[in-house]
Amino acid sequence: MIEHVIQVPHSHLYPGLILDAPADAHDFLVQFGDESESRAQLLRDDTGRPVLRMGGYMTARGTVVDERVWTVRESVQRGDRIRLRLGQSLP
Repeated sequence: MIEHVIQVPHSHLYPGLILDAPADAHDFLVQFGDESESRAQLLRDDTGRPVLRMGGYMTARGTVVDERVWTVRESVQRGDRIRLRLGQSLP
């Protein structure tokens, strides 16, 4: 069961976007500005760096966005929150 919800004001993720999440959340729901949503998981790659796996979803305008893994360029924890700045999506 997904307990945490993160809101993004846009209909897509992009490099440089900052996600503000609970620090203990490794599995959460992303609600986009167009009211579409997708499940996301904060994981580690083979080198131990954080990556964000975003499930596929369809935007309100009908655009299908396939599942992607995004690099995390920066993560900063402040108290019980963590801010993740996305890097590039991986092929």
